[in-house]
This record gives sequence, C-alpha cells and structure tokens, in this order.
Amino acid sequence: MTREEKKVILASSAGTIFEWYDFYLYGSLAAIIGAQFFTPFPEATRNVFALLAFAAGFIVRPFGALVFGSLGDLIGRKYTFLMTIVIMGVSTFIVGLLPNYYSWGIAAPIILIALRMLQGLALGGEYGGAAVYVAEHAPQNQRGYFTAFIQTTATLGLLLSLVVILMVQGYVNGNYPDQPVLDAAGVAVVGADGSPVMQKAFNAWGWRIPFLGSIILLIVSLYIRMQMNESPAFKKMKEEGNASKAPMREAFGNWTNGKIALIALLGLTAGQAVVWYSGQFYALFFVQNVIKVDSFSANVFVAWSLILGTYGFIFFGKLSDRIGRKPIILGGCLLAAITYFPVFGFLTKTANPMLYHAHQTEIVVTADPADCSFQFNPVGTAKFTNSCDIAKAALTARSANSETDAAPAGTLASVKVGETVIAGYSGAAADAADQKARFDKELNDALTAAGYPINAADNTTVAKAQHFFDIFSGQKITIVLILTYLIILVTMVYGPIAAMLVELYPTRIRYSGLSLPYHIGNGWFGGLLPATAFAISAQSGDIYAGLWYAIVIALMTVVIGALFVPGGTHKKDIFADSK
Repeated sequence: MTREEKKVILASSAGTIFEWYDFYLYGSLAAIIGAQFFTPFPEATRNVFALLAFAAGFIVRPFGALVFGSLGDLIGRKYTFLMTIVIMGVSTFIVGLLPNYYSWGIAAPIILIALRMLQGLALGGEYGGAAVYVAEHAPQNQRGYFTAFIQTTATLGLLLSLVVILMVQGYVNGNYPDQPVLDAAGVAVVGADGSPVMQKAFNAWGWRIPFLGSIILLIVSLYIRMQMNESPAFKKMKEEGNASKAPMREAFGNWTNGKIALIALLGLTAGQAVVWYSGQFYALFFVQNVIKVDSFSANVFVAWSLILGTYGFIFFGKLSDRIGRKPIILGGCLLAAITYFPVFGFLTKTANPMLYHAHQTEIVVTADPADCSFQFNPVGTAKFTNSCDIAKAALTARSANSETDAAPAGTLASVKVGETVIAGYSGAAADAADQKARFDKELNDALTAAGYPINAADNTTVAKAQHFFDIFSGQKITIVLILTYLIILVTMVYGPIAAMLVELYPTRIRYSGLSLPYHIGNGWFGGLLPATAFAISAQSGDIYAGLWYAIVIALMTVVIGALFVPGGTHKKDIFADSK
C-alpha cells in the first residue's frame, strides 16, 4: 500500500471502530442502564424497555441508510460520514451525561430512546460511506483486501467496548464502595430484613465512564477524517456531470436497480447477517444465558475469540480478490448451516458439563395444544399467561430440554421431570402469584434432583475465568477455540461483503444502493435473531432449536445467491460505470 492508501484505510476504519464501540456500549450495559432510566418498573419490565431502546437503534438503521446514502451520492462520501460520526459521538457522550429517572422523571427514558435512534440513524449512514470510500480508493485488484479492514471494525468495536467495560468495571468496583439502590423518588430500597439493598459502584455511576470517554475517540477520529480527500470515483463523476439528482429514486424506483437491492438482500446480506449475529452476539448470549457461564467469564472467552479470529476478515477479503466474493460468502453460510448444531452442542458439553449431562434426564410437558403459543415477542410487550406457555418459558429460562405431549382440551399443563410431576398454573388465576411461587420451587427442586445446576454456586464443572488471561486450561482453551471457529465463519461471510456490494452498483447511486439492503439485512434479519431464537426454543423445548432461524435464512441465501447473484464481480472496473 502507498502512504495515501494506508491513510484512507486508517481514517475510515478508525472512525468506524469508534462508531461501533459507541453503538455496542449500550447493548453490553443494557440491564444496568435499564435500572437507571426505567426505575419505576419491576426488574423484568425494566429489562424489556432497556432492550427495546437497544432495538430502536437497529430498527432505524435502514432509514439512516436512505437519508445518508442519498446525501453521500449528492454531496460526497467524505462530508456525509463526517456528519455520521459527529451524530454518533455526540449522542453517546450525552448518554453518559443524561440524568436518570430519579432526577428527570419520564423525560430521561424518552431522551435516552431518542439518542439511541440518532445512533442507529448515524450507523445506517456510516457503514456505506466507509465501504464506498475505501473501495473507490482501492486498486482494481485489491478491493476485497482494502475493504476487509472496514469489515474488521464492527468486531473490533465490540472487542473495544468489552475491554473498556471490563477495565472500568474492575477499577471502579475495586476502589469505590457499594451504593444503595434508589427508587423513582430517590429513596433507598430496603430489603426484607430491613437493610438497604446495595449495588456495585459501577452499576450506580461507573457505567457512565465508557460513554463519556467516547468523546476522546470522537475528537481523534474527527481530526483524522478532516484530513481526507473526496474519493476519486466521486470526483470523476462530478467533473463529468454524471451525478444523480435523485439517487434514492434512481436506486429503488425502477425494477432494473430495485431487483439488485432485492437480490443483494436475500442472496447476500440476510444470510451474512444471521451468521454474523450468531457467531458474535448470539454466541455471547448463549454462553451467558443458556449454558449459564457468568458474565465476566463469558466476556473474556468471547473477547479472546475475537482477538484470535479477527484476522480472518483480512484473509478472506484478500482471498476474494483472487477467487471472487460469491463463493466465499455463500460457502460461509453453508458451513454455518451444516455445523451450528454440533458446534453449539459441543460448546455446552465443554463449558458446562453438569448441564449437558442433566439434559439426559427426560422432561415432558403435558398440555392442551391450544394452550401453547409461539412466544415471539420482538418488542417485549406481549404477555403469555397460558399454563403451557408458562411451563415452557420456565424450562427454557432454566436451559432444560423437554418434549411436549398433547392433553385433552382444557387440561392445565404439567411438567414431568424424570418421575416427578409438577402441576402447572394459569397466569390469569386469582392466586397466580402464590401458584407461581409454588411452581417455581417444585420445578427447581425436581430439576436439581435430576442434576440441573439450578444453584450456580453448587456447579463446580462450569467454566470460570478469574481474570482476562485466565484461559490456559484444557476446558477454557477449548471454549475459546469453539468460539473462534464461529468467528471464522463470521469473517468468511463478512470479509468480502463490502467489496461485493460496492461492485453491484454504479458510482452515481452506489452509496444509496448498497446501504439499504445491507442495513435491512443486518438491522432487521439480524436484529430479530434473539427474539426468534427464544420463541423457537420455547416452542420446541430444545435449547438448540433457536439455531433453526439462522440455519434456514443462511440456506435461503445460499440458494438465492447461487442462482441470482452475479459472479466474477471482483474483476469489474468500478471507475468505468459512472454514467
């Protein structure tokens, strides 16, 4: 690379890393933030609202793609993603300053959600700008290699956010005393024994530090980007007078260009998105919430897998310059579909052997089929109160595998663990609270007798890291290697995708055209993965069944991509199509 080419990649990648860092901070700290801004609600409701605020950032990403994509094709790549980084950085900094519910009441969560939506809009414009800018600076035969550096930014942003949180959390909790939990009126919450309920200093105020620290990243990345020049392809198009006057209408208002977006979405980005989210976010969620590894250890294992696997973006981006983008992306989707079930099963067996062996005990839910709903709840507001739904959700929350037997209409659901039968209850019953307490106790006792590690303190087999470098044992290294394999699949589908999307569109509508299918794929197909996976697992009684969502979409992408996505785009001259 020349000095100028290195500068282009550094400027684009550094800014994009910082934008992803800002975006992921909220996701990593959602539960803590929920306690600060949705204080009047019970903990479960708080978490729902906190996750809804996180989801808002994903939902608006395609709209950001439309707005900033159009601006990028009208006024230029450089100035558009200067705008996006300012919006993202300032929004993140304000989250760190924003008073909580106790101080500002209902205004606090409303402003928080508005800031999250601004972050999503900015991210919707950022990726397309960075990808196009780098691709249009890259030599003809190295677009995959150059744009692969942009593809590392989401993973590096996630890694940076995890490392910063771990460092700040360790320092604050180790040097400052616990703080009392306050209710919406600012009064200390008192426990059953009359003493105040305490929380770690990081949960009380230390969580703000990573958000406030992002202002430094904003200043650095803004300074770097101010030194950049406009892309040569855009300047050439402007000089020749070939710029589009209505890029959004031109990109999506006719079938000729509209079908490119549809093919790019269903034949590339949808499958790429579910593999990407499964390998990073769902893997972290699975390790923490399904196989019950503590949060710190799970973050350590995932962080190491990111460190080991990130070079794959560069490797597969460079490889795509030689053999093409399409076979690598579709190959990654196919490998994921074939291997997800055995890999996640092996992850359970390695990370939590006690839970894995407990799955050998037969558990049967007997219920009226009409009483069993598909518990798909992407916005977190639906309530499932039927006895079958309650029983299945309870088993899923405890990571128990079960089968379902049909019972006569009107039968109240029951759960049989081994030879022990636990009667279910309806959430609509007058004594539902008492029934819940009885059901939870009986179910926990039965699962504990069957070998389930309901009490985490009794589980001596689960993997646990004492510090960031505590991975050098057979069990922990194996976990890291399993997670690294999932990251390698991510790098296969994601490494070449920017170059591929750039090559599908002419210069005049490139920013607009590639941004929308990318962000619908990643914002919506990927964003729906957690809610859909939970609903499928609860419905089937199998903790691995949620993987079917990613597998089906990945296979759909393989078929549609193989039939309709053009091959050989890596040989295309993107400077010859400005008209």
